[in-house]
Amino acid sequence: MTQASFPTAPDKAALERGEILSPRFDANGLLAVVATHAETGEVLMFAHMNAEALAQTLELGEAVYFSRSRNEIWHKGATSGQIQKIVEMRIDCDQDCLWIKVLPQGDGGACHVGFRSCFYRVVVEDGRLVERP
Repeated sequence: MTQASFPTAPDKAALERGEILSPRFDANGLLAVVATHAETGEVLMFAHMNAEALAQTLELGEAVYFSRSRNEIWHKGATSGQIQKIVEMRIDCDQDCLWIKVLPQGDGGACHVGFRSCFYRVVVEDGRLVERP
């Protein structure tokens, strides 16, 4: 696939109030993404997208991420069945973070460890982690 590109906002006003998606990818070419359940609001996961993953997400209507550990595009659920159907996408004020509201498919999980959310542990007073799905 060819490398996708997005326009650069010409000025701060266009970046913050304009109608054109002009994502600001970091030095590694990545955009931070928070995925929440469209119906419950539960935070499901945090991931990254590069320009190609964002373009595929927009085209498919399903979450496509960039895996930093595998250094490759990752269509969420392609092998697990936990596809994330996009309901709404929001970009923050300076366009360097994306919030996607999704409807999880398959068993409804988002975490590769088997939990519904990747945020299944609570940090308690002494710094220990306690699982609370």
